[in-house]
Amino acid sequence: MNLYPSTVQQADALSPIVRADVLSDVPREPPLTRVSLAYVERRINLYLRFGRPLRELRLDRWRRCASFAPGAVFCRVRWESNDYGTICWQLMVLQACRPGERMQRIAGIRPGAHLLLRAEGEAAVQAVLQRIDAIEALAIDPADAAPAYWRTLGNRLSARQPLPAYGAGRHAAWLRGEVLR
Repeated sequence: MNLYPSTVQQADALSPIVRADVLSDVPREPPLTRVSLAYVERRINLYLRFGRPLRELRLDRWRRCASFAPGAVFCRVRWESNDYGTICWQLMVLQACRPGERMQRIAGIRPGAHLLLRAEGEAAVQAVLQRIDAIEALAIDPADAAPAYWRTLGNRLSARQPLPAYGAGRHAAWLRGEVLR
């Protein structure tokens, strides 16, 4: 029981609301993008094809969570089946957002990310996986490839146009452009 309700209400009305992180002199780390992954034999396989997570957390026998730094590029593949065969093939190349940037909400990715490429169906996913293998054959980490390439690949895929190759020259041009930023 509050014996002095008017005094407490006045004190609350006069005191400013200050967040704890504002009072701290220690700079806060930027929020990480968390990606949910899962594996249940012959039912679902939700995995990373490429990307460099800062950390991975194993939740249980079937589930884990990978965390990415702002700006990191990664690829998540989703395969699902039922008693009659495969029901879902999906591949997404995503870029983790920086604080203050707009993002797309995607199931299993918190808080969200930039969607660079989305492939649906076995043929489209296999075509993109072949491009990823070709990039790795050039000794280039696909996570370091230009985001514009992944957008172009996704646009060409959806328009049913020939898919562009990613070469060492294009990668060198991308790296030179990044130095200028």
